[in-house]
Amino acid sequence: MLRALRYGLPAVLIVIGFVLLFTVEGSLRWEGWAMCVGSGLAILLLNVLFRFGSKGDDERVQESQAREYYAQHGRWPDE
Repeated sequence: MLRALRYGLPAVLIVIGFVLLFTVEGSLRWEGWAMCVGSGLAILLLNVLFRFGSKGDDERVQESQAREYYAQHGRWPDE
């Protein structure tokens, strides 16, 4: 479900933007295309940035666990 929201929603918005581009007449054509494609790309970029941010949290947890291991055993876990 989360993957559908994370990647499906931006894909649907981008496809709707191109459908609007080819089916609607007048200035609404370009405005609708820009709105839908822009919002789809913005959601996708926010997802990517969130994934990079949460990756740093995992590295901090691993570093904390390594320091606790060092405090107990007197050596780093990978030595």
